[in-house]
Amino acid sequence: MKFLFVGTNPENTGAATHFVALAQALAGASHRVEVIACAGGLIADELQRSGVSVHFGHFRNALDPAGYAPLLRLVRRLQPDWLVGNFGKEYWPLLLVGHALGIRVALFRHRAPAMRAFSGYAIPRLASRFFAVSRYARQAYLDRGVPEALVQVLYNPVNMDSLRPDPRRGREMRALLDLPEDAIVIGYSGRLQHGKGIFPLLEAASAAMAIEPALHCLWLGDGPDATRLHAQAGGQATAARHRFVGWVNDATPYYNAMSMLAFPSLAPETFGRVSVEAQASEVPVLASRVGGVAETLDADVSGELLPPGDVRAWRDAILRMCDAQRRQRMGQAGRQFVQRHFAGAVIAAQFVQVLQAPRRAPQRLTQAQPGAR
Repeated sequence: MKFLFVGTNPENTGAATHFVALAQALAGASHRVEVIACAGGLIADELQRSGVSVHFGHFRNALDPAGYAPLLRLVRRLQPDWLVGNFGKEYWPLLLVGHALGIRVALFRHRAPAMRAFSGYAIPRLASRFFAVSRYARQAYLDRGVPEALVQVLYNPVNMDSLRPDPRRGREMRALLDLPEDAIVIGYSGRLQHGKGIFPLLEAASAAMAIEPALHCLWLGDGPDATRLHAQAGGQATAARHRFVGWVNDATPYYNAMSMLAFPSLAPETFGRVSVEAQASEVPVLASRVGGVAETLDADVSGELLPPGDVRAWRDAILRMCDAQRRQRMGQAGRQFVQRHFAGAVIAAQFVQVLQAPRRAPQRLTQAQPGAR
């Protein structure tokens, strides 16, 4: 098959990482993949390094004529079987071009919040395939009236070759971070904001540190509550055992320095990519039982699902995970779980299977108005 992926967001987001991993997986399965991406953005940089053909373009919004020029040029040259989009501002351009030129369009929605009323109604019906990235997200769309037959679930793929257990890299990273080689490291990777559960996690981790002297915390990320988090951690008796790295574009090498990953969100998450990435690296996961996060791990086998914001429950779970044999057992089970359900080759095969399955003919595009967000 021939695919033209269009993803011109420059940001480093979960949707961008999904875009990269799926394009790489399809190219690895010998499909022809070309991409339109923003120059200097994560998508362009990562795919160029992996040998995928990248063309530069940028949609500032759904009506941006500068975005349409490279899209139309490449569609006419490549004649792809499918146009693939991940970002709301490109939904309508892909649908307009696809319907005008008779090319099928596959769209991914990475957020559970509703689109604007017309877009929420029309986009799943006009796309040849419309994908949610979790069962939780799919149900949210069904609850808003999208017909069940129009929403498929396809999970985020991960690269099992780059995400792998690597003790040597773990030792090097710990040395770089000034972490003791024998430390038990609980890691967090994500946005530093209250809704992500960082403050209950800090409280639970500090309580566990008071009991387990080998326990340290590694914080990856930045956000509006970073200053407050730093201040609260600095006021703890265990302040010296917290490491704040700031935002990193690629957390891959840091997983090898972790003994466990915490995913403590208070608000529902559509998915939970960092949970899958950590398990691929044989790092067990402690996660909140909210939204689509529960779908990212094998509860009580590759990690634990915990009540969000319950400091005592999180403290006790962290202490249970301080047992080396438990971590090793869960870590190995986690990589096997990810290999079965989230490996790039597995997701690419599922994607192609869904695209090849018979489905209703696309509806004609009439009176369409841009407005997805």
